Amino acid sequence: MESPLIISRLTEDILACILDRVTDESDRKSFRMVCKAFHRVDSLQRTSLRVLRLEFLVSLLRKYQRIEALDLSVCPRIDDGTVAVLLNGGGGWWTRRLRRLVLSRSVGLRWIGLGMLVGSCPCLEAVDVSYCCEFGDREAAALSCATGLRDLRMDKCLNVTDIGLAKIAVGCEKLERLSVKWCLEISDLGIELLSKKCRGLKHLDISYLKVSSESLRSISSMQKLEVLAMVGCNIVDDDGLGFLGSGCPSLQVIDVSRCGNVSSSGLISVIQGHKVLLELNAGHYFFELSTCVLQRLEDLKNLETIRVDGARMSDSGFQVIKTNCRCLVEVGLSKCKGITDTGIMQLVSGCPNLRILNLTCCEALTDVAISAIADSCSNLLSLKLESCNLLTERSLACLGSRCFLLQDLDLTDCSGVNDRGLYHLSKCSDLLCLKLGLCTNISDKGLFYIGLNCTKIGELDIYRCMGIGDDGLAALSRGCKKLKKLNLSYCIEVTDRGIESLSHLEELSDLEMRGLLNITGTGLTALAFGCKRLAELDLKHCENISDTGFWALAYFSRNLRQINLGNCAISDVGLYMLMGNLTRLQDAKLVNLNKVSVNGIELALRVSFIRLKKVKLHASLGLHLSPEILETLHARGCKIRWD
Repeated sequence: MESPLIISRLTEDILACILDRVTDESDRKSFRMVCKAFHRVDSLQRTSLRVLRLEFLVSLLRKYQRIEALDLSVCPRIDDGTVAVLLNGGGGWWTRRLRRLVLSRSVGLRWIGLGMLVGSCPCLEAVDVSYCCEFGDREAAALSCATGLRDLRMDKCLNVTDIGLAKIAVGCEKLERLSVKWCLEISDLGIELLSKKCRGLKHLDISYLKVSSESLRSISSMQKLEVLAMVGCNIVDDDGLGFLGSGCPSLQVIDVSRCGNVSSSGLISVIQGHKVLLELNAGHYFFELSTCVLQRLEDLKNLETIRVDGARMSDSGFQVIKTNCRCLVEVGLSKCKGITDTGIMQLVSGCPNLRILNLTCCEALTDVAISAIADSCSNLLSLKLESCNLLTERSLACLGSRCFLLQDLDLTDCSGVNDRGLYHLSKCSDLLCLKLGLCTNISDKGLFYIGLNCTKIGELDIYRCMGIGDDGLAALSRGCKKLKKLNLSYCIEVTDRGIESLSHLEELSDLEMRGLLNITGTGLTALAFGCKRLAELDLKHCENISDTGFWALAYFSRNLRQINLGNCAISDVGLYMLMGNLTRLQDAKLVNLNKVSVNGIELALRVSFIRLKKVKLHASLGLHLSPEILETLHARGCKIRWD
């Protein structure tokens, strides 16, 4: 009886201090549901908002008066009309504090709406318009009116040319971070103007642009540039890297991965000119990490991260790294050739601060290497060991007994992993992400250990683990209440009982369950009723689910944004109800629906076209669907993939 009295005595300032210490979003939601006072404090304190359903947007903006960051990337559709409604119906005051705006994948937003937004947000500092397929030079011109802009992401805005980039460069001279990755129409001319106008740029990503070494000559004049990403710039050559080596005095991080026209001499130029480098990314850069490059690493005493994925390594090379790069925190060796136990032992003995290690497809490694890692790297947070088939339960015993801080472990396709190994591994109680796909020697017993001790896990992959069944999923649902992402595709022993166990995972948002032939409408109904946060669901080849399951999905799973129904037994009526009721659905795969007619597909598209951003259809439907619906989808910015 005293509890309400105690709560009533807590002032808003005290409650605000308490709320500041609550970082998990689900916990914050629980906080604001306690009582009206808690709810009010949350409303007053909230500074960021990620809107999931467009129909609530106006009321949310009226409710939260101190919003500084607004994320609209997962709304079904943001267009010029929506912006007009927001600025009028939302009570335009919400724009006065706004500093960060995320509009990525907003396929309907044009220069008029963008101009209205920019003009109404005087404090705007960061904007993300990545993957806005219609974003072009006119939109860039509208955005350039945000003169206080410091952070801009335009990844894969394919219609932006040098003209649009010039508008941004001239109008937004305060820019500090810019990403134009995959903006294929931008050339050397645009980069040259950018380097002249945005002198304060600190972070630049030009990955996959068709630019030459002339762009690097321009970039080399940027005195404040600290981070440069140029992944896949295949026209750039060693001369370009030479320009960087003699310029960019503040450079600390560089990524030259997949630059196919450069050699070791180009990388050496960069290293010689920047001995304060903290991060060097050269994945799939060279066939072999040459001796001359390794010798130059002795200049990089402060290097914290090195990634040389795909290169051939030698034990002597690791000896050089061990001797000269003792500050390393992250090492990436994915798909490297020549990796041996001896080499890894040398590496970790000289890098006691190592926290992230990627050994994907280093197939010659044995338990000896993992034992050395566990002995030397007690602060290890992430370890990737996919396709390391010589590892046994002994490796997991070493990790479980010494790496208690481990959060991310990838054991995909490690055939030596078994239930006993998972028993040892379960002592790593801080695990957040565990990948066990294709580990065919684990069963429900091993999953029981994980569910019992690894209660913080948010992501689990048990793809094609044939020994996993209903009892294993029941153990998971009892212990891993924070599970958000689960892949149990082709775990063929799972039945409706197992799926009903998963329905108790209230935070589950991403579920892959391909090829589960024992699942019926009963299991899907339980899942839909219990997992209200489901946003992505893959049901491909779940061929025995009847319409009753899909009707439940249509009624309860209103947060679904992505669904794969390939080869499902859904009918015309079931598909119509599903596509019509899922008001947040943006991505649908509708291939090989043998019980759905052409007319059924047409009606489903008509009832959902206003929300869809992507749809996958069988190629034969291109000849049978009406030109009207195809033109409408295209006009609304929906991408159709024909299978």
